[in-house]
Amino acid sequence: MAVWRDGVAVAVPAGEPVVTAFDQGLGRGDGVFESVAVVAGRTPHLDAHLARFARSAALLGLDSPGDAVWTALVAAVLADWDAGTEGLCRLFLTRGPGDGAPPTALALLAPVPPETLRQRAEGLSVVSLGLGVPADFRARAPWLLGGAKTLSYAVNMAAGRHAHDLGADDVVFTSLEGLVLEGPTSTVVWAARGTLHTPPVDTGILAGTTQARLFARAEADGWPTAVTAGTVDDLHAADAVWLLSGVRGAAPVHTLDGVRRGDAGLSRRVRELLAG
Repeated sequence: MAVWRDGVAVAVPAGEPVVTAFDQGLGRGDGVFESVAVVAGRTPHLDAHLARFARSAALLGLDSPGDAVWTALVAAVLADWDAGTEGLCRLFLTRGPGDGAPPTALALLAPVPPETLRQRAEGLSVVSLGLGVPADFRARAPWLLGGAKTLSYAVNMAAGRHAHDLGADDVVFTSLEGLVLEGPTSTVVWAARGTLHTPPVDTGILAGTTQARLFARAEADGWPTAVTAGTVDDLHAADAVWLLSGVRGAAPVHTLDGVRRGDAGLSRRVRELLAG
């Protein structure tokens, strides 16, 4: 773990307290975060995460300390990391204790959980759940913080627990009209009619860094891409469906709402495009 103190990234033992109980991130979820993959002791996609981090902070009106601070914090936690262990580095920025105090900036590093590795390799069973908002509402309701990766993840985690109660691994959220939005911690991508599709971000979903990288590489490889307002029926009819996230990568959906499905052999191509 590392925390920003007095202009320096300070590495601290995992058990050492670094956040006061009065921190607004702890008490109110008033903050933002990013989860960055660590591969071979490096963070190859850190820049994309920092760009999204800055957008999230701006949506909350948080003063981000800047990319140099986050880069220093990442370097501090990676200093003694075993390069042979795949890692998950989480960056946190909160409003701090308030009353004019500086924001809290810290980084945590841990091995990627075995369940994440299993889902990446074996795929996922997924259920669709309604998020309870029209698809276009968050775009005109900035107080709902659509598109920000905030610490207020209680609903996301509750959706995951509900999926587990139903015997599934994960969730695809839908709007009141039945349009596909996103997963609690992922971006939805599907392949249909020779094209890769993903939902529009003007629905208030989080812009996916992994999805953006996949689409850029797919286009360069001659695989067309599109931003599409799709439905769960479109997912059922698709050649393949994946949930994408920075650490899990592209996890193929093998079961959707209890219905088994395949990936038409496309997951290998997706993995190859995302490699590196």
